Amino acid sequence: PDKKKLHTAPVGQAFRLRPFHVLVATGGGYAGYRKYNDYKLEQLEKRGIEVPVKLASEWEVALYKSVPTRLLSRAWGRLNQVELPTWLRKPVYSLYIWTFGVNMKEAAVEDLHHYRNLSEFFRRKLKPQARPVCCVHSVISPSDGKILNFGQVKNCEVEQVKGVTYSLESFLGPRISTEEMHFSQAPPGNSFQQQLVTKEGNELYHCVIYLAPGDYHCFHSPTDWTVSHRRHFPGSLMSVNPGVARWIKELFCHNERVVLTGDWKHGFFSLTAVGATNVGSIRIYFDQNLHTNSPSYSKGSYNDFSFISNNNKEGIPMRKGEHLGEFNLGSTIVLIFEAPKDFKFNLKAGQKIRFGEALGSL
Repeated sequence: PDKKKLHTAPVGQAFRLRPFHVLVATGGGYAGYRKYNDYKLEQLEKRGIEVPVKLASEWEVALYKSVPTRLLSRAWGRLNQVELPTWLRKPVYSLYIWTFGVNMKEAAVEDLHHYRNLSEFFRRKLKPQARPVCCVHSVISPSDGKILNFGQVKNCEVEQVKGVTYSLESFLGPRISTEEMHFSQAPPGNSFQQQLVTKEGNELYHCVIYLAPGDYHCFHSPTDWTVSHRRHFPGSLMSVNPGVARWIKELFCHNERVVLTGDWKHGFFSLTAVGATNVGSIRIYFDQNLHTNSPSYSKGSYNDFSFISNNNKEGIPMRKGEHLGEFNLGSTIVLIFEAPKDFKFNLKAGQKIRFGEALGSL
């Protein structure tokens, strides 16, 4: 009887753990398969071949979301904080530089031994002259990256990449009370999109910028504006690379994100930092109350914070080019803003852009 117990106890334990192991293995294997498909799509795009849109089904999205990306991202964050011995820093960082094509000549500190851990290396600052800020155009790129999409918002839907959309209201969340905003209340019968447009003759515009792992990871203010409100959506941390953005509809609405809203000289203005796999950490420099990728998050909820108070009725003023925040690897920034109808983007979809370069102007 004792011998039988010795054999059956571990089997029982294994049986209890097996569903989780199967789920992780299946989800992880499928994520790997998707990565391979993304690579093939990138190669086709480089050759100028049009790639047809093929959206994921509900079960594929559910399977992908079963991968514990939040847990893995927290583990990755802790690993990034581990101080590396001096002799190991150069080989580790050199491998990363070679893999992702990092230009260290732009870094404020080029000596790899200076960076004590991966986190410090990811968040490296640039030389002051490395990114001149365009003074001519009214809106500049807040970061380095690749332009995934841009243009006018139509029918309350925004394109994350060509042909794949997401709901404007799902992405930004319910309209913020007008007591916190400087502009007037739109008629209640109007659509969500029309409620955001505060001045007659204006349109709503959007721009999506993808930051690759090798890009500069800080982001800056894209124009002169005032930040009135922050909304934090805890959520998944799926990859946001262009291949996945083309595959999963409303990807940006699934993922953790921080929405900053306020106004500029033409009305409504918002900047949203979208989290991704291994990018659970989104930091906004003036917002000490923000804590992203927390284990105590509640799915489907959001947390609001107002920068309008009795002592500060204006909110947080930001100057064009001013430091705003940072990611801990690479991710996505989405700008949604109001401007007159003659606003023009100076962009092409798929182009590389650097912080400080013009996005568009009147």
